Amino acid sequence: MAFVISTESDVTDEARRSRIFSGEVFCFPPRDSVRAFGEFAWELIEAAFGAHNPLTAHDDLPVEEYVRILGPLKTGFTHHPHSKELLRNVLVDLGADITRTYFDVPKLRAVPPASYLTAGLGYNYTPHRDTWYSSPQCQNNWWAPIVGVTDRSCMAFHPEYWQRPTDNSSADFDAYEWNRSSRRDAALYIKEDPRPHPRLSGQDPGSEVRILGEAGSILSFSGAQLHATVPNTTGQARFSFDFRTISLDDLITQAGPKNVDSHSTGTSVRDYLRADTYDRVPDDIVAMYDQGGSPDGVLVFDPSVLEVT
Repeated sequence: MAFVISTESDVTDEARRSRIFSGEVFCFPPRDSVRAFGEFAWELIEAAFGAHNPLTAHDDLPVEEYVRILGPLKTGFTHHPHSKELLRNVLVDLGADITRTYFDVPKLRAVPPASYLTAGLGYNYTPHRDTWYSSPQCQNNWWAPIVGVTDRSCMAFHPEYWQRPTDNSSADFDAYEWNRSSRRDAALYIKEDPRPHPRLSGQDPGSEVRILGEAGSILSFSGAQLHATVPNTTGQARFSFDFRTISLDDLITQAGPKNVDSHSTGTSVRDYLRADTYDRVPDDIVAMYDQGGSPDGVLVFDPSVLEVT
């Protein structure tokens, strides 16, 4: 099928989910709710970098110091109560039923020039599907630029592999082992990143499509899309935030595109919080997705191991 990008702003949540499960990508034009989320993130970013311009701090700081700033900044954003409130506001604005929509906590992404940092907290994702990370097929991905996004520092889609199997290393990924050590240890890696990120096994990802958006815009796409970080070849860092959602109805009916090539174990479904109450997904529904996870791993990541101060 053709790679379809929609800029419709009045589509219902149910129709949007159905269409992204068919491979469509939505690029919603700027909205006040998304803009407010990005402005809050930028306030935290500026406070963390202090006297340094966040866009060019890599010119002033040793990479080790840069990473020491990123650690508490990213964790503080992800687990800040206001981040959850702002995320919920975005969902309400886009028409989601927050009594049946669950979200994973939002992530702040910092992508300085690739010659400076591509590992650990500044990891550049090679072509992958989120479903390779033990995610359900009905996962919705959301990505929003904050500042510094150009065609040389954005995100790329590889549409030739929509619903087309690939050779990949997802069989090496276990959600519970990832929770046990890999998420905790991200800040340790600066030059190389030995964590078991799923990736293509020697295959060319084919053609790519890069989508740019201004601050306040947001992308919505299936977690089964093959996508990647474009290595930053500009002189400025790129900052963005993203999060994932799942509909309880989609979980129950096991909706979503067909799993064509994910062999990961465990499940990320326990990570999700109901948008209105922050309750977790009911255990009986989690059990539908809990496939062969490590008995020695950790079911739900504990952010306290990151020692946020």
